[in-house]
Amino acid sequence: MRAADFRVLKENLPKVPGVLGRDKYFISAVLIPFVFINEEYYFLFERRAPDIRQAGEVCFPGGKYDPSLDADSSKTALRETSEELGLARESIKIEGRLDTLIAPMGALVDVYIGRLSIKSLNELKVNRKEVEDVFLLPVSFFENGASEEYKVRVMVQPSYIDKGQEVVLLPAKELGLPERYYQPWGGAIHRVYVYKTANGPIWGITGEIINDVVKRLPPCSG
Repeated sequence: MRAADFRVLKENLPKVPGVLGRDKYFISAVLIPFVFINEEYYFLFERRAPDIRQAGEVCFPGGKYDPSLDADSSKTALRETSEELGLARESIKIEGRLDTLIAPMGALVDVYIGRLSIKSLNELKVNRKEVEDVFLLPVSFFENGASEEYKVRVMVQPSYIDKGQEVVLLPAKELGLPERYYQPWGGAIHRVYVYKTANGPIWGITGEIINDVVKRLPPCSG
């Protein structure tokens, strides 16, 4: 490498550091919809429709980032929220953004905070192909009711069994890698927040996001 090449390298460094290898993740965006009713803020939640992935689970509106449709991930959050709730984009206002969440299963989630200009859930035309139902819970419920914390263990697998046959993803032995990589390795422990509600448990990515929001609120808010 010549001196001139090093100067070019410096010029090509990211102006704002992001996530290295971002393109290897499932990239998505969600919106945390706040609704203001009777002088109190509520979270709006969705329950996934029975015929889609993770059916029956509680989540915020969102979905996969599509570069052919979305200029950036904020547009993904707006588009998905509008489609899932049947609400005009003019009635959805993004107010800010949280940190990007990197989920242990290989998903990268850009998280936005927004407000919905509605006074009742009756104003929504929910897309039943994606959403079974929607409901509101006051933010104060999550402030006053502590979550339960659990753990999961995530392993790295160089191969797996599919229909009785081994599918090799990383031929560690042939590549001359150390023997410890011939078998699954890692075993990183990840926390899982679970909120028990009358509408069922709220956990996983959604629980992680709620926990982050609540920690940013002032003490004794609401």
